[in-house]
Formats: sequence, C-alpha cells, structure tokens
Amino acid sequence: MAGNDWINSYLEAILDVGPNLDDAKASLLLRERGRFSPTRYFVEEVITGFDETDLHRSWVKAQATRSPQERNTRLENMCWRIWNLARQKKQLEGQLAQRKAKRRLERERGRREVAADMSDDLSEGEKGDIVSEVSTHGENNKGRLPRINSVDAMETWASQQKGKKLYIVLISLHGLIRGENMELGRDSDTGGQVKYVVELARALGSMPGVYRVDLLTRQVASPEVDWSYGEPTEMLTPRNSEDFMDDMGESSGAYIVRIPFGPRDKYIPKELLWPHIPEFVDGALKHIIQMSNVLGEQIGSGKPVWPVAIHGHYADAGDSAALLSGALNVPMLFTGHSLGRDKLEQLLKQGRLSKDEINTTYKIMRRIEAEELSLDSSEIVITSTRQEIDEQWRLYDGFDPVLERKLRARIRRNVSCYGRFMPRMVIIPPGMEFHHIIPQDGDMDGEIEGNEEHPSSPDLPIWSEIMRFFTNPRKPMILALARPDPKKNITTLVKAFGECRPLRELANLTLIMGNREGIDEMSSTNASVLLSVLKLIDKYDLYGQVAYPKHHKQSEVADIYRLAAKTKGVFINPAFIEPFGLTLIEAAAHGLPLVATKNGGPVDIHRVLDNGLLIDPHDQQSIADALLKLVADKLLWARCRQNGLKNIHLFSWPEHCKTYLSRIASCKPRHPQWQRSDDGGDSSESDSPSDSLRDIHDISLNLKFSLDGDRSGASGNDNSLDSEGNADRNTKLENAVLSWSRSVLKDQRKAGSGDRVEHSSSTGKFPALRRRKHIFVIAVDSDSNEDLLDAIRKIFKAFEKERIEGSIGFILSTFMTISEIRSFLVSGSLNANDFDAFICNSGSDLFYSTINPEDGPFVIDFYYHSHIEYRWGGEGLRKTLVRWAGSITDKKAGNEEHIVTPAEQLSANYCYAFKVKNAGMVPPVKELRKSLRIQALRCNVIYCRNGTRINVIPVLASRSQALRYLFVRWGIDLSKMVVFVGDSGDTDYEGLLGGVHKSVMLKGICSNASNQLLANRNYPLSDVMPVDSPNILQTPQDCTSSDIRDALENILKS
Repeated sequence: MAGNDWINSYLEAILDVGPNLDDAKASLLLRERGRFSPTRYFVEEVITGFDETDLHRSWVKAQATRSPQERNTRLENMCWRIWNLARQKKQLEGQLAQRKAKRRLERERGRREVAADMSDDLSEGEKGDIVSEVSTHGENNKGRLPRINSVDAMETWASQQKGKKLYIVLISLHGLIRGENMELGRDSDTGGQVKYVVELARALGSMPGVYRVDLLTRQVASPEVDWSYGEPTEMLTPRNSEDFMDDMGESSGAYIVRIPFGPRDKYIPKELLWPHIPEFVDGALKHIIQMSNVLGEQIGSGKPVWPVAIHGHYADAGDSAALLSGALNVPMLFTGHSLGRDKLEQLLKQGRLSKDEINTTYKIMRRIEAEELSLDSSEIVITSTRQEIDEQWRLYDGFDPVLERKLRARIRRNVSCYGRFMPRMVIIPPGMEFHHIIPQDGDMDGEIEGNEEHPSSPDLPIWSEIMRFFTNPRKPMILALARPDPKKNITTLVKAFGECRPLRELANLTLIMGNREGIDEMSSTNASVLLSVLKLIDKYDLYGQVAYPKHHKQSEVADIYRLAAKTKGVFINPAFIEPFGLTLIEAAAHGLPLVATKNGGPVDIHRVLDNGLLIDPHDQQSIADALLKLVADKLLWARCRQNGLKNIHLFSWPEHCKTYLSRIASCKPRHPQWQRSDDGGDSSESDSPSDSLRDIHDISLNLKFSLDGDRSGASGNDNSLDSEGNADRNTKLENAVLSWSRSVLKDQRKAGSGDRVEHSSSTGKFPALRRRKHIFVIAVDSDSNEDLLDAIRKIFKAFEKERIEGSIGFILSTFMTISEIRSFLVSGSLNANDFDAFICNSGSDLFYSTINPEDGPFVIDFYYHSHIEYRWGGEGLRKTLVRWAGSITDKKAGNEEHIVTPAEQLSANYCYAFKVKNAGMVPPVKELRKSLRIQALRCNVIYCRNGTRINVIPVLASRSQALRYLFVRWGIDLSKMVVFVGDSGDTDYEGLLGGVHKSVMLKGICSNASNQLLANRNYPLSDVMPVDSPNILQTPQDCTSSDIRDALENILKS
C-alpha cells in the first residue's frame, strides 16, 4: 500500500479549490462530531481497508500538474472515484451484515432442532444454571488454568509421571523447519509457528513420562534452500537434558522427521501443498507404524506403542492429522494458529478481491474445509487466548459455544447427547524457555564500561549494528519486532514517534523488520510498508533516532531484548490484531515493560503479567502517550519490569507441557484393537503350520463369517442379540474356523508335495491379499452396473496372466452393500474369490472373500468398525437425517412428493442410506454437511451414483481410509496399490486420487457425474488433485484392455 500520508495534502487541495463550508454546516458538523477532522474521517471511514494505490498514483500526477484547470479536472475525477469507493464500502458492509444474519439464523435453527431432539430429558443444567460454575468452553470463569507455582510442585508432578512412556506425534507441514538457526521471517510460511512447534517438541521430549516426540514436516531437497531441510531426521537437543538422562532410551527424545511429498526439487508455498497432503499422510502413516513397532520392541514388551495423540498445527496439518487419526484410531489434537474464516472475513472487508479471487490466491475454501474437518475429528482444540474462541472459532459450522455448554452439562450428568459431539476448547498459552535468560540490572553506562565477569557487551555484532544508527545510543530504546506487514501497524508507530516531540527527545526507536537483501527483492506488500517507513523517517527527520537493520540471526534476538532492557527501554506490539503475541512474553522475560494492542492475545498476557499498558492500535495519540508514560516515569517502568519477571514463569514450557499432558490424559485412549502385534507389519513368506495356526487364532478373535451376506455390517458391540443367538453364532463361527483350518493344512501338505495350488487358497495366511505383489482396487463409480461390469472385465482381461499366477490381487470398492455386490457378481458371472476384499457402503464396511465356498462367500472385519466408529451419531443422527429427508419435497407437484426417502434395506449400523428420485432438487452435499455440523453431528455425507443415492457414514470412514486400514491392519504396501477410477464419480471421488498409490483414470466412464461432483464441492478439483503427479495416469477415451495394460506396464515390470 502506498500509505495514507498523501491524503492530508490532497484534502487541503480539495478544500482550497472547492466551495467552503458555510458557518451553519460547519457548526453542525462540529456539534455532531465534536472536534471534526476531515482527514481522519476520510482515512477511517473511506480509505482504511482499501487499496488506494491507484488513487495515490492519480494524486501524484495531479500534484505535478502546473495548469490549475487541468489540476482541478484531475481532482474532480478523483472525487468521483472516491465517491465510488465509499459506495463500494457501503455495499461490503451490507454484505457482511447479511452473512452475519444468515449465520445467526442457521445457528438458531440448528439449536432449535437439537433442543427438540433432546427435549425429553432436559435438565436444569442445560437451562443455564451452571454458567457461573463452568464457562462456555468448560473452563472456570475466575481465571487461568491451574498451574504449577513452585519448583517443589513441579518435582512432585514429575515423579508421578516417570512410570509412563508416551509417544506423541506433532505435525506442521509448511515453511522451513529445523532445530537450530531457524530462518524466521524468510517468507510468510516460516514464522512464529515454526518456532512454536520446534520448541513444543523439544520441551515435550524433555518431560517426565514422555519417551518420544516426532515432529513431522515436509522434506525439501531444493537448491534454493539449505541442505539441512532435506535431511530425513534431525534430533532436537534438549535444553535441560541433564534433568532426565535416566529416562533416555535408544529411540527416546524429540525428533524432526521430514516426510517427502509434493514436488521433490521445489520449495512451494503452503497454498500449493493441498493436493499433495494424501501423499504426506501415507508417508507419515508408514513412519508412525514403523516407529510404533520399534518402540514396542524397546519399551512395549513386543507390542506396538501407538501414539497417545496426533497434534496438527494449522489447517493443512489438521487435515493430515484427521486422516492419520482415523487410519490409526488414536486421539487427535488441533491448534489453528490462524484461521481461514477469520482471514476470509478480513479480506472481504477490505474489498480488494472478490471471493473467487481470494479463493484462487489463498485456496481459502479448501483451508476452511480442512479446519471444519479438524473440528469434526479433534478431541481437543488448543487455543492461545479466549479471543480466538469467542471471535474466531465461533465463525465455524462445527463449533457453537452455546451448544457446547449444553452438551458438556449433559455429559457431566451422564445424560445422552443423542449422537452429538463438540471438541473441547482449551486455552494453553505458548511456552518459552527461560533457563538461558538472566535479566541484568544496570544502565548503558555501566554496560559500556564492562567488568571482569562480563566484558564489554557493545562488541556484540547485533548491538553494534543497531547502535550505529543512533546519535545518542544511551537513550531508552523503544523496540518493535515484526515483519513489514500492514497488519503489524508499524507505520502508525513511526508516525506516533515522529509527531511526539517529548518522546523523540527521551527515546530512540528500533524496528527489527525481518531480514532483507534489497527492497526490490521483497514482496510487493512488504516492500511498500518498508518504503512507507523510510518516507516517514525522512518526513519527520528521524535520522539518528530510528534503527532499522537489514539482518539479524535468530540467535541474536535475545541480545536485542537485552540491549533494550539495558537502556531501560520498552517493547511495543502495535498490531491491529495479535492472535497471541509470543514476542511479548520473550520481551517480558528479559525485563522489558510492554505496550501492546488491546485486540487479541495481549489482553490475556497483560492480565497475567501486569507489566505494561494496552493501547488502541488505530489511535496514534494513544500509542505515543503510553510509550511516553513508561519511558518518562521510572517508578512505573521499574514496577512493570518487576511484575513481568515475577510472573513470567506462568508462561514457561514446563508449565505449558504439564497442562498439555494433563489434557491428553483426559482423552479416552484409542488405538488399533487387534491383539497380535505383528498383523500389520508381518510380510514373512513363511508357510509353516505354526504361522497358519496363529492366523487361525487371530481370525477367531478378529473376524466374523458372513453366512448370509445380509446386513452383516452390524456392529460387533450390538447388545440387542440375546444369549441364545450369540451362542448359535459362536458355534457357527467355531465350525467355520475349524473347517477352514483343516483346508489350510491340507493346502500346505499339497504345496509341500509339489502339487500346484490355486491362488485362492495357496497363501497359508489370511487374507490372501497379504501375499500379492500388487493390489488393484477397482473403485469405478459408473452410471450403471453394466458399465462397472464392463470396466471389471477389461481390467481382468488386461492382467489375466498375473491374476491366475496370484501376483495381483483385486479389491472392489463401491457404494453398494454386500448384498448388492453379491447380486452384482452373480449377474455378471463373477466369483467372490475373484476379489480379495470388498470395501462396501462407501467405506463403512470391509469384507474379505473366504477360502472355501461352503463356509460362505464373505467374511467381515468387525475390527474395522471399531476403527471408524469414532463420533458416530447412531440413532440420533438417523432421526435427524430422516427429518431432513422429509423436508425435501417437490413443491411444484400438487401432493408435494418426497424427493429423498430412507432406504432401510440398504442401511447398516454404520451407514444410513437414502434413495433420491430427482437429484437436481436435492441440496448439494456441502449444505447437508453444514446443517449436520451446526447440530454437532459428525459424519461423512456421500452422494452416490450421480446423486441418486446418499450414504451417510462415520466422519473418518471413506473408501480411501479403508485402504489405509488395510496397510495398518495387514501391512499392505500402499505404494503397491493401483486404484482404478472413472472420469468422475461419487462425492468421495477426490479422496481416491491422492497418495503414494497409482491412480488410473478410465476415460469415458462416469463422465455424466462431473457436474454433480463439482456442485457439491466448495473448491475446484485442482485444489485436491495433484494434476502433474506421476502417480495419476489416464487411459485414452473408451479404452481397451490393451490401453489399460500399456498404462501400467512400467509398474508391472517393477
């Protein structure tokens, strides 16, 4: 932005050439506005928030025009443009009011529907009688979380944790992350979040009871960045490792683990990472499983040590953590850092870009959907401040503070919530490491002279770099540490300093605005802010009073704080909104009083530390007055310094981690449920009888035979069956397992004698897909069964040789139920044993084909249900869906015929199915998902077969997640999978395209669904599908078997 300084002279010119205000009008303005300032009104009401670069350019031309007539013509033209700008501002304000009203109505309607469902057993607690006891977010209203306030208490707590050996996974994808010499400020992606996650991982790794912490990020092997970002693993050296050396083990501690995904030789911004996230998830899943097995050998008595929690940081990592949490069935935590809906609102207010332009630039809708999924999946959402909850998270469909309070009250009273869930919002301020900070008393004179123990400190390079700017370096230093970003409000600070003569006489100003080589090499936004600062320095003649060094190292930041403290200076954060304000804590730890914005996190920090003053960032005079008060009043300065040093321990990393770990301990433990530790990773080729017998035992524990194929997706926890029915089922199961075991041993004897055994029974282990060299997943969403059957036959024909040999196994992945699949196979003259597994009901059921036909065609994996049942709404969700279906009618028809009807015969315990008569009259899937989220119902809504059917399944269930389950459960290598899809498909189509597996698009199949799919998504497919990925292959239009084989020839050779 060009800055608003030119407006003063521009308005003066307007007043000179235009008609003057008469006395009556002037007095009216004065009465209405008090001390009326046309410039201030213009800046605050018209220009602020808009890009006035073009206006500024026009004014420069007008100012350079000598002809009065031409000059006045230009000014008149500018007046019209300003009028149009003001009109645009009014329009944006109207649109904002409409969005708020719509959101309010949707919330109120959702609350009414929830109240209707829960009206049978409303308790007094839900009517608000406990609001004084517990706040909206489940925290005590009286103040902060309970904290450790003494060394003795910390030691007591530490001794209680020593028996635990926790494994924690943190995820932060974007930016450049390393343990030492972090390049903070290098770009917009490498900022405070990078430092936060590294220090959090380091601090957690040093806590008693924590054995290992992995910080997962992207591996960047690009010539444009340092080689260290390409290292697969980096250990984070603990700051105080001597305290916990007894707990150290072979793989213990904190590590940065870099997972390769996306372009291998490019460092790309976070907005371009979205299509590559599934690839990261697959790579991270492989690492976590390997590490869990390693830790199991070291500390778990041979059983895998699964992560106690997976914590995503920012929207991209939240999306990844949700998928990993679902694949591993472990609790998820989320920290937003900054939120997409809030950014979208701010950008729309500015009026520079339309919503479509914002989405194109920032991929904002994809980011918002990731944050909504994080709310759906998280046990706990960690925030830094209450402002983040009250003003930012409440913008989301998935979080309603009023409804959250009601649900929390019901949970405490053991009253049913009817399938509704809300994540727990927890305020845990970021921590800081204080052991290396020793606040020193004294003044600049004493420091410059030095002594024997502390030599002359001004020899520090960064001190010399700063002090060379000053005529009198002994004056107190006002320190600002921020990027040259318009949001940081640095120009207002410079104006306040320049226009306050007493402040200029008493103090110097130091601006640490990141690192730069040249202004021309900076981004346009940052360059314009820096240029505005330089112009203001020149305007107010601040040479010798303002420092703005070009370079500083991250390790020198502490020295900068020390220099400001030695001069009895002040730290200031004048940002318009500051989500938290970590620099405020750092400054307070070095003994600096604070002046900070009253918007956001600094309010909470000031309430705890009480070491400074809060200001209105829009009020230039308020900034100058606060700085002058602290610099001039030495007693106030000393009191603020002392308060900060006394209370700063409340923001230490041990305090943060103690609260963090106690919150994790409150989560219900979840992890993979099968009992054998080597199910997922055993790839041994042994066919010994002992291996087979272990597998038989495993099947009896984990799998149930489906003898009728009818609604066998029922939960294994169904208590409605009587004991006689259970006994009968157990008898059938025992007979089936014994029969199967005899066939296995018989097959082994045949194999030992050299007889040829068919691939359907030669594995010696169950299921057969564990022994395949490649797994081909047919996930074609066709417009008809005939098209699907034709695609299957082409694929089978293309790989007939490998299919007979048994080197390739096949999985059918579809929206159909197992009964429908059975009928489909019969109609197409296919055998169930042609496939190793069946992913049914859009990913909510998983079946395997059995070895012997007499035992039934399918066997269901009930442990898959335990994997996906997290936050499943059950009967409460079903009632809400039925009510929604009843509201969708054809109003044009005389009898208002129902468009959506429940399909009981197609439903299962983890899939509610509905038939659709007219897909064009049904709201997009995003609208239904939004409505359910507003009511705190967490699920995955999928429109199937070109919108003619709707499947509603658990939130973390999907066809793509079922493939990851096969990797976790049976060790099926995802990179050896090939997924066949059509041109388009069901609304879960996009999830099948990313990852480390190969995807083959069969052109010409299901092309009619493309418009339906597009209408159900808030963002283009390019935001989720890596268009240039080598893992996505395409066949020619109306391909043949030869075309399919040609596309995969290289894979077969490997």
